[in-house]
Order: sequence, then structure tokens, then C-alpha cells
Amino acid sequence: MAEHTRSSIIVEAAPAEVMGVIADFERYPEWTGEVKEAEVLSTDDRGRAERVRLLLDAGAIKDEHTLAYEWVADGEVRWSLVRSQMLRTLDGVYSLRALGDGERTEVTYQLTVDVKIPMLGMIKRKAEKVIIDRALDGLKKRVESGARS
Repeated sequence: MAEHTRSSIIVEAAPAEVMGVIADFERYPEWTGEVKEAEVLSTDDRGRAERVRLLLDAGAIKDEHTLAYEWVADGEVRWSLVRSQMLRTLDGVYSLRALGDGERTEVTYQLTVDVKIPMLGMIKRKAEKVIIDRALDGLKKRVESGARS
């Protein structure tokens, strides 16, 4: 099994509000540091993104790629790489868990990245950690600021 990086954060909002921001791909450039462009290419019968094209600039990892999304449950979305110029693997999961009265959410982000060019595992894990930490911080700020879709 490929190595992955995982981190969690507590967001002061209900899981549905958090998932609403996660699912609003076209606004990712407004709150994620690494995603410069996002375009939903196809949706499922519930209107949720199935394929998304993203232009990513994460320091050591710069790429345009397409991801396939699977909406596992109301509180979980998974994605995997369909096409990329630089990446061999980009698999991830957002898992949401309601806390207390349901007005707080623990968000766990798991990410596995593998590039086509040789790169030390330590550098890949560091890039994953940077992507995850910035995404979680940005998500928390976006949701808690009330800038929801």
C-alpha cells in the first residue's frame, strides 16, 4: 500500500456546511493556496462533481490534472487521478465527523502523491503535508467566515 499523509482540523460549522464548501470546486482558487484554476468537467445525477480539472501550484509540485470524485456518503468524498502531466498518483479523502451538537466538524484529509520524476520520499511527504495543512486551514477559514456556496 502506498504511503499517505493525514491530518485533521476542527471547523466551527455543521458537516453539511463544510461539505458544501468542499464540493464547490470552482471557488477553490479563492481559498486554497495551491489550486489556481478549477473546472468541473462532469457531474453525477445529483449534480455533484465526478470529474474536475485543476491547475495546481504547490511549490515542488506544479501540474494540470483531472481528478475523478466518488461521493461515498454525506460526510466523505474520495478522489483519484485520471490524467496528469507530472503526477503518477494523487489520491485523497475528505472525511467529516460531527462533534457534540453537530455544529462542529472534525475534518480529516488524507493524501497520497506520487510524481513521474524521481523525488525522494521525504520531499513527497513534505509536499503532501504542505498541501494538506494549507487546504485544511483554508477550508476552516472559508467555512467559518461564512463565505459558503
